[in-house]
Amino acid sequence: MEALENRIIELEIQTAFQADLIDSLNDTVAKMQQTLDLQQEQLRLLYRRINDKSADGGQNEAYSLRDEIPPHY
Repeated sequence: MEALENRIIELEIQTAFQADLIDSLNDTVAKMQQTLDLQQEQLRLLYRRINDKSADGGQNEAYSLRDEIPPHY
């Protein structure tokens, strides 16, 4: 009977550790999703700025990163 009780206690301990791990992984995934959402929004903003810059110039030239180099380079 004692062996069965020890096995049940061991299983309860394992279950508690697994629940803690699942909560920790869930928090990590939620933070990663927030980071991904932020990065996607930043990428959308960059695309918008590139499109606005090319539209404001009235030229059909492709946008170049060289246009963004400060004059002292």
